[in-house]
Amino acid sequence: MISFFVCLTVLIAGYFIYGRFVEKIFGPDDRQTPAVRINDGVDFVVMPKWKLFLIQLLNIAGLGPIYGALAGAQWGTSVFLWITLGTILAGGVHDFSVGFMSMRHDGVSVSELTGLYLGNIMKTIMRIFSVILLIMVGTVFAVGPASLISLLLGGAGKNGLLTNSTFWLTIILMYYFMATFIPIDKIIGKLYPLFGICLIVMAVGVGIGIFTRGYTIPEIELSNLHPEKTPIWPMMFVSVACGAISGFHATQSPLIARCCKSEKESHMVFYGAMVSEGVIALIWAAAGSAVYERTGGLTTALTDMLANGQATCVYDICTKTMGGVGIALAMLGVIACPITSGDTAFRSARLVLADWFKIDQKNFVKRLYLCVPLLLSGALVSQLNYGIVWRYFSWSNQTLAMIALWTASMFLYRNGRKYIITVVPATFMSAVSVTYFFIAPECLHLSAVIAYPVGIIAAISFLCIFICSTKKTMSS
Repeated sequence: MISFFVCLTVLIAGYFIYGRFVEKIFGPDDRQTPAVRINDGVDFVVMPKWKLFLIQLLNIAGLGPIYGALAGAQWGTSVFLWITLGTILAGGVHDFSVGFMSMRHDGVSVSELTGLYLGNIMKTIMRIFSVILLIMVGTVFAVGPASLISLLLGGAGKNGLLTNSTFWLTIILMYYFMATFIPIDKIIGKLYPLFGICLIVMAVGVGIGIFTRGYTIPEIELSNLHPEKTPIWPMMFVSVACGAISGFHATQSPLIARCCKSEKESHMVFYGAMVSEGVIALIWAAAGSAVYERTGGLTTALTDMLANGQATCVYDICTKTMGGVGIALAMLGVIACPITSGDTAFRSARLVLADWFKIDQKNFVKRLYLCVPLLLSGALVSQLNYGIVWRYFSWSNQTLAMIALWTASMFLYRNGRKYIITVVPATFMSAVSVTYFFIAPECLHLSAVIAYPVGIIAAISFLCIFICSTKKTMSS
């Protein structure tokens, strides 16, 4: 258990120490933010810092720090290190960077930021990439809770329509339409802080339950404990996305950047929300490692439970660690968490398209033009195999994070700042993303002998391109 508490302490200390270091490098000042300067009453609306923090946490959390952490725990407690170091050195920097850059550029989406600093070709790629990713995210975060609600009602003895996951999927998509369409402060601004509190209490409840119910969290060990011996690199680094670093956050930070009253709120709102998500992921990874005993030194029991469905695994852990009212509270958090990320995923997709085609969103008819096809696309994607959509989402997630970090690196360079804080994680995530693309079954599925060298070469190549770009800029 010592390893768990050390990682928890490092995460909290990282927020105060490294988070402030990141803030100092970016240098927020007192200039007017887009929320104050543009304020349109729809997407640009000033809201209190504490409320923005909770909304950002819900936006970025989703299923990621729960499902992803449990999936990562299949490789053993080495996942603690990735969650802790990834959150502090990569995820927090990533979220802070995009949120801050968006405030400096009228609240534009990550695809437009990419175009400003990496060129028009990358902007076009990111526009298409972002919209596809956001539709997948919204769909994943609708199918998951729909299945969980039907499972809970079935377990409670209900039958008929209420236990039909398709019925709940339709209800959730209808809610997504409303949340995507109406002003951000009408539903999101009012309900999300309450759900954010539930999410935090739920994580604390699971954490306390681990100890009060007599479970023991294993210490960190670096060996691969996956029953199928799936390689840790890069598979674990992609499976645990939202709990360490996630490109999806790059689509959410601009959403909240349009509501910040001051650039100085970035540390708490963006970096702080990411650290909070890292804590949630650490707790769930610990729960997966503690609740399910190992067989022959491998995490077979956890893997078998996940094979029955991620929702089933979450329900089982909540039952074993809390029970009674705790189960209801925990399941509320697990259901609300993905839904409150799914709706903002579609909202972000609307804003990406609006930025792309220069469509004024103050007019509700023009918002409808974007909302309707987006939600219809989500309904179609929801009919695909959930596992396949999740795997493609995971790779897309980390690829977008890689591009966002390279964008932030160029931003820091052009502003005369120390860009090493973004270049290092950008290079690392380049290796993760490219290696995964070459080795993963849903991608090229080549051998490690090919994938590993290609991933390393690609990461070094991207770094060299960045360095050459900076030198070219200096010479010109």
